[in-house]
Amino acid sequence: MTLEGGGGEAGVTLADSVTVSPPARPARSRLWRAVWELLHDLSVAVLFCFFLITFVAQAFRVQGTSMEPLLSDGDRIVVNKLVYRLGSIERGDVVVFWYPRDPSVSFIKRVVGRPGDRVEIRAGRVYVNSELLSEAYLPEAFRDTDTHPPIQVRPGYFFVLGDHRRSSNDSRSWGEVPEKYIYGRAAFRFWPLSQIGPVR
Repeated sequence: MTLEGGGGEAGVTLADSVTVSPPARPARSRLWRAVWELLHDLSVAVLFCFFLITFVAQAFRVQGTSMEPLLSDGDRIVVNKLVYRLGSIERGDVVVFWYPRDPSVSFIKRVVGRPGDRVEIRAGRVYVNSELLSEAYLPEAFRDTDTHPPIQVRPGYFFVLGDHRRSSNDSRSWGEVPEKYIYGRAAFRFWPLSQIGPVR
């Protein structure tokens, strides 16, 4: 840099241009930054998984034979937990819910009666509002011959049955399921691989 004065040209250097590098960051500081970034990424991943499992979908292992022949003991399925936040529970849906007598346990059954329906079982045949329910999913070998008196499904409740009527603990034994206990619909089987596909 120069200053120009009045009595002729005179060049005076005030300062030379010097490039100064920042001090090297200590290794410990770099380590803590890496740890912080890792914890941040893990936190985001955990929150995403929590949101996914709580509101969208969850893997579920079938225990027992009550839903045979559709689902067998040990099958792995994906439960759609978003579907009933957007739509209603329909007759024929295979639903996963908290067992009314012990809400720490999950059950899986098929909906046969909706709120307001009159459900009756005569010699193993299900009648809904006095009409025989079509159950193409139920082979005769899995049907029992029991008779149960008519029940009017209460508002906010659902009547559920296992497909294997001879080995299912369901609404015939302990009554209807509160809607608030139903948290998802069986959507897709991913194990065993030979049976992979949608659950209907």
